Amino acid sequence: MKSLVQCFGAGALLVLAESSLPAAQPTADLAQQIVDLMSGAPGVAAGRRVLHPKGFVRQGTFQASTEASTISRAAHFRNGSVPVTVRLSDGGSDPGIPDNSSGANPRGMAIRFMTGTGTDIVAISHNGFLVGSGEDFLALLKAQVATDPAKPHPWLIEEFLGSHPAALKFVQDPQPLPTSFATESFFANNAFRFVDAKGKKVAGRYQIVPVAGPKYFDEAAAKAKSPDFLGEDLKARLAQGPVKFRLLVQLAEPGDRTDDSTIVWPETRKKIEMGVISITSLVTDNAAAERDLAFDPARITDGIELSDDPLPALRSMAYAIALARRRGQR
Repeated sequence: MKSLVQCFGAGALLVLAESSLPAAQPTADLAQQIVDLMSGAPGVAAGRRVLHPKGFVRQGTFQASTEASTISRAAHFRNGSVPVTVRLSDGGSDPGIPDNSSGANPRGMAIRFMTGTGTDIVAISHNGFLVGSGEDFLALLKAQVATDPAKPHPWLIEEFLGSHPAALKFVQDPQPLPTSFATESFFANNAFRFVDAKGKKVAGRYQIVPVAGPKYFDEAAAKAKSPDFLGEDLKARLAQGPVKFRLLVQLAEPGDRTDDSTIVWPETRKKIEMGVISITSLVTDNAAAERDLAFDPARITDGIELSDDPLPALRSMAYAIALARRRGQR
């Protein structure tokens, strides 16, 4: 079973898709407890991210579609081109994790649209998160830390998974090795509200789909790959031209839960083509970019609002604590 700590990075209770209730407010204490436990995970290195530390920062552009502005008045959705910074990463907490390790799942993609102070999307390569609340995530971490494989079953982590079907499904779902970062799909499992020029609001979730199509290795081919092949492959592809992804928003229908990121909406839900992300070049200094760049799922702009999903606000708080620790400020 892969480490569950890795999953928080990459993202809710009883209301309908069109509810106007505000998002649940996280607490600093809850965020601090989560970061403290994640910081103690095996492989965490001082000065590095506690989650998804093995990554690559790239630059490119986003070209909005004509359809994007029909659901959001956000500046980067106004049928124009804006610069983007993109980080692609392996999962886990070890900066040296091999790309073909099962612990490198789920992979991550974070995007910053360079308009105003920036707008971020943080996504993982799994459709649906493993828990729907910060309290459940803390309980999961505590169960994992307290599990002693030397003791008889059931272990505490097994008891947690047995009582949380979405978390069990998350760790049991197949997550094959992509042939490239350019052939992996990513999902920002948290719901947001998109506001158009007239103030109309619709709830939706981002999906990021490779233009080259999703492609994966079988188990034998995956084992034969080198530990750093994903970064090497991406560099080689960029030397030949841009690596492109389609940015979609899957819209909720009345009755769809927007407050629980474990619930995957049906594929029959309408999807809006928001535009194309084109990764075009390497950053000048990847190490510096890795050190200084901090994505935030709650970094949004006019035309996008938080929904009643409690996780983006909590993740924002936890990321700020982790960033300060990474920089030696606490």
